[in-house]
Amino acid sequence: QVQLVESGGGLVQAGGSLRLSCAASGLTFSSYGMGWFRQAPGKEREFVATISWTGRSTYYADSVKGRFTISRADAENTVYLQMNSLKPEDTAVYYCAAAYGGYLSRQAPEYTYWGQGTQVTVSS
Repeated sequence: QVQLVESGGGLVQAGGSLRLSCAASGLTFSSYGMGWFRQAPGKEREFVATISWTGRSTYYADSVKGRFTISRADAENTVYLQMNSLKPEDTAVYYCAAAYGGYLSRQAPEYTYWGQGTQVTVSS
């Protein structure tokens, strides 16, 4: 079956960096657009970043633009989220998701498969 497994979360001070990874299995990874979403306590899940199935196009939420970078390594069936200049408001559970043939999908219902999430906590 399809599995998406996130890793790389943790506790970091404001201004620091983290790199999240999402390893996919059970699907033809190169056919899927990949996205990252996050959910903070008491808030709805929100879009963070997405990369097309070709890897040539990306799109970011305004709140992370210029600080976060999404990338993919199809040979490793993995998508990454490099997070720099982290702020306390970035604290959330981060989820990766896969959308078949997805092209810069920004809405959660467009994604078929989801990981279990990884916690990112940014202290001030």
